[in-house]
Amino acid sequence: MRTRRTSIAALAAAILLLAGCAVGAGPGGGTDAETGVAESQSGSAGPDISGEVTVFAAASLKTGFDELAAEFERRHPAVTIAPISYDGSSTLATQLIEGAPADVFASADETNMRKVVDAGLAATPDVFATNRLTLLVPAGNPGSIAGLADLADEERTVVLCAPAVPCGAASETLLSDAGVIASVDSYEQNVTAVLTKVASGEADAGLVYVTDAALTDDVETVDTPGADDVVNRYPIAALAGARSPEAADAFVAYVLSADGQAVLRRLGFGAP
Repeated sequence: MRTRRTSIAALAAAILLLAGCAVGAGPGGGTDAETGVAESQSGSAGPDISGEVTVFAAASLKTGFDELAAEFERRHPAVTIAPISYDGSSTLATQLIEGAPADVFASADETNMRKVVDAGLAATPDVFATNRLTLLVPAGNPGSIAGLADLADEERTVVLCAPAVPCGAASETLLSDAGVIASVDSYEQNVTAVLTKVASGEADAGLVYVTDAALTDDVETVDTPGADDVVNRYPIAALAGARSPEAADAFVAYVLSADGQAVLRRLGFGAP
């Protein structure tokens, strides 16, 4: 009888051990199924992925996406994020439609993303951030810019993003709402070029995103009434024909995750 009781006890222990192992093996390799899902969603764990991911991203995303790419590679050592192509969203959309190879597209507006979707290059994108404009001047405000109305003064040097670029389209809306016809000296291909000209003193004023204005001490911002009503929404999507689709999907998921969003919020981007 003692031997039989011992055998039954051993069998029960083995069953309990097997059941525990089944519950503990989550998809992210965590200690339980719930933990595994949470880790996978935050981008800190998940199925093994590998390959190279090519990202096309709006110029205003450079600081944030450089940081996100570095952290993503740290979490997924078998994945390489190729040097990210930053430019105006309209330029990037045109390049993609004309056949430029890429795996992920992050636009500064929904209009240019729609062009890529309509071309059959991406499925439904996800909005991951928002941004708004601010009036920018060189440090010390040598042109004595007091507000948007001063952009109509032909004696001031004004630079804006080209109308086809998201920051340019937003600038047109903001100025129109304010009843201002700006005297523009040059239109730039992306917001980084506007920031550079104002920061270097080549221009007395320009309109850039608040996130760009925070990147250098060589500029100052001027109160910009109405800017809160002109908001750019940033969508992201993995592209059809991605060379490493699982890695591309994982990078998009990381940008959308709580950890990715925390980076963007810290840099001044608004919530989706």
